[in-house]
Amino acid sequence: MNKESQINELLTRGVENIYPNKEFLEEKLKSDKQLSLYIGIDPTGPSLHLGHANSIMKLRQFQDLGHKVIMLIGSFTAMIGDPTDKSATRVPLTRDQVMENCAKYKEQASAILNFGGDNPAEIKYNHEWLDKLNFQDVLKLSSNFTVQQMLERDMFASRMKEGKPINLTEFMYPLMQGYDCVAMDVDGEIGGNDQTFNMLAGRTMMKGMLNKEKFVLTSRLLTDSSGAKMGKTTGNMAKLDDDADNMFGTIMSWADGLILPGFELCTFESMQKVQEMEQRMKDGQNPRDLKLELAESITKIYHGEPNAMKARDNFLTLFQKKEIPTEIKEYDLSGKSIIDALVKGKLVTSKSEARRMIDQNGVKVNETVINDYDHTVNSGDVVQKGKRFFIKIK
Repeated sequence: MNKESQINELLTRGVENIYPNKEFLEEKLKSDKQLSLYIGIDPTGPSLHLGHANSIMKLRQFQDLGHKVIMLIGSFTAMIGDPTDKSATRVPLTRDQVMENCAKYKEQASAILNFGGDNPAEIKYNHEWLDKLNFQDVLKLSSNFTVQQMLERDMFASRMKEGKPINLTEFMYPLMQGYDCVAMDVDGEIGGNDQTFNMLAGRTMMKGMLNKEKFVLTSRLLTDSSGAKMGKTTGNMAKLDDDADNMFGTIMSWADGLILPGFELCTFESMQKVQEMEQRMKDGQNPRDLKLELAESITKIYHGEPNAMKARDNFLTLFQKKEIPTEIKEYDLSGKSIIDALVKGKLVTSKSEARRMIDQNGVKVNETVINDYDHTVNSGDVVQKGKRFFIKIK
């Protein structure tokens, strides 16, 4: 792909908006100047997911064109909590929790970004400058905004209408995130369209404090035709630290409406391939077959082609032939209750979840539904949660 085609794909693929406008960024990209830009990620959990990967892939497009890219870890802002799309205040995290969460982010992102070579991606942490601000500094930052601007945010208006509290720290979040671009003195920022308010706050601060025009590129979120997005609440979030089988199976659980957005936003497949997929859907091809290709394409990025093919075979064996997989993790849990086996075998995260799965007839031992919390598992038993999670007792 030549430079002109690369620029065109960067400006269009998965892009929702560009500020101040597309022409501004296009002119910058066609010049010989190396731009600096970043994405910000608050480490609220121990793994990146495909929602993050979408923006990281866009960052890689800039890197391939020779620009300086930064993955910024919100080691300070994660302790406040981004109020975006939240109907209630987040539980604050400690610095230790935040740093523990992001410990493997670089390793996970390295499937997409190049952290070596002549133009390596860089990782920065925003506590390095936000920790140093004093109260006078914070007041100076806040002078760039009005209370009315903050109240325009949908989630704040909704909470006020419902009588739910809004912490003052949540008001401060856009200031803190906005200051990141000032501290790094970058040319631009990339993020999901749900981050538009926060990223534009940074544009305001760049203009006011550095007299600099920062571009903002917002990408579309991974949503189906009804607007439902992949995420924790919908239970279909594919994490980058998932093993190949779990990643493949999670993608296969997506609604059919996520197939085309998935190819465009989460793979390196060409846009010509995406258009071919769209035509195949219009021609009436079974969406399951297209989804198999999508799951294979995504899993290959993070686990390599051999593991992706193996995950595909395992999936087909499990779901089409109704067989138990040949390779199952074994745990030394003989004599334990089914509750303990589910928890210690990492099929559930708590005993309450284990009981809930049993109540919903979601637990089997040797293909028999278990309804007794005190059921004892023995050596050789195969314990199954749901349709695709298995452990073997040894």
